[in-house]
Order: sequence, then C-alpha cells, then structure tokens
Amino acid sequence: MVALYRPLFSVSSSPREHVLHKPTSQVSCSSLRSEPVKAEYKLQLLDNLFLALFRNKMAKEVGWDSEKPGYGGLIDVANRLMLTGRTNADTRDSAIRILRSLFPPLLLDLFKLLISPLAAGKIAAIMVARVTAVTCQWLMGTCTVNSIDLTDGTSWESGVFVERCKYLEESKCVGVCVNTCKFPTQTFFKDYMGVPLLMEPNFNDYSCQFKFGVLPPLPEDDVAFKEPCLEICPIASRRREIAQNLNVVQCPKA
Repeated sequence: MVALYRPLFSVSSSPREHVLHKPTSQVSCSSLRSEPVKAEYKLQLLDNLFLALFRNKMAKEVGWDSEKPGYGGLIDVANRLMLTGRTNADTRDSAIRILRSLFPPLLLDLFKLLISPLAAGKIAAIMVARVTAVTCQWLMGTCTVNSIDLTDGTSWESGVFVERCKYLEESKCVGVCVNTCKFPTQTFFKDYMGVPLLMEPNFNDYSCQFKFGVLPPLPEDDVAFKEPCLEICPIASRRREIAQNLNVVQCPKA
C-alpha cells in the first residue's frame, strides 16, 4: 500500500528476489501458514502522522473506525473494509479511492504526464521505488531498494524488497493482502501515475517484492489469487458472525 511521500533521498540497494509459493487451489481469504519472528521497525518522527492520515482516509471510506489506537486500529478498519465489500471489485475500488485521496489530483496527473514517459518509464520507476522504500516502512516494515530483471533482459534499480510485511503479518489474511493492498496498489500506480507495478507477496515468510516497471498479470492469472483459504482465517470467521447483518453469505474473495 502507499503512504504519503517524504522528500526523496537515496536508499542502499540489495539485489534480492523471492519466488512465490505456488498454490494448488483458488480461494477466498487465507490465513498465513507460519508464525516467524516479527521484525520491528521503529517509527520515525513523521510516521505517526502518516499512520493517522492513512487510517483516517480508510475509516472515511468504510464509514467506521476502531476504538483501538495505532496500527492495531488500522488493521481493524482494513478488516471491516474486506467485510463490507460485496465483491472483490468493490473492495479493490474502495482501496484505490483511499490511495487516490492521499494525493492532490493535479500532482498525480502531472507525474503521469511529465515524468512517467521519460526514458521509457525508467526514471519514474526508479523514483517511486526509492520514495516507497523511504516513506512506507511505517506500514510495511523494513524494506530496501533492489535491482530487478525486466522482460527485455535489462535490469533496473526499481525494486523494493520488504523483509517481512507488517500489514500482512498483522492481518493474517491473504484476502486483506490481495484485495486491499496488492491489486489496488498495482492498479493505482499504473492507472494514476503511469508506472507499471508487480507485487509478489510470499505467504510463507511474509516478505514482498515490489517490481516497478513490470506489468502484472491479470488478477485471474496471478498466483497470489489462488492461495487457499483456511478455516482459521480471522476474516472468514468474522464474516460468518456478521453475515446476516451484511446480507451476504460468503467471503468477498470467494
């Protein structure tokens, strides 16, 4: 997911790529399969402001906020976003509106018009990779810029490797990951900033590889969409409890 951007400065690169765990069946939301030791990122001066702003935008979209403070409350709101969406498309569209609301519309339009076309998209891809690594650690945890291989055989320093995504780790739900983060973020960057993006979450170790400048496959062809749903998934259990009130009977990722 995307947070507000701070001023750009360089981030050390660490070439690294992770291969997705390939699933065997298509599902709803899924609980994670292991509980690795958490990697804590210490919040910096502006991180709490970013968290508050992002949470407020999400709560406004959902029409509800949690009583929990801080990051735990954000996860509660993300869970509610999943529960209130009648379909995958509804949830993803809501998440895209949240991302768009974080930026002045003119800024996005100018970036797409003036920056994205430069050097066949390379400058924009490298730029957003560095800004993402600098400004989004409060949301995702420790991450670094790295080199990625493109389909034409060249390499760009336009990747961001998230060591262990806090958003995924705290939500413990593949549905929250793919429907409120992965697919909406990919769509946001491509459609509103003119930068293709492929995100490759690893549901075994909580890591995630961002590849700016790489077109993602269609959602139905993406292996992340085929992660199996488990009965212990917190979203699945909560949805069963409130399904009557929502007038729906199945998980929005089904």
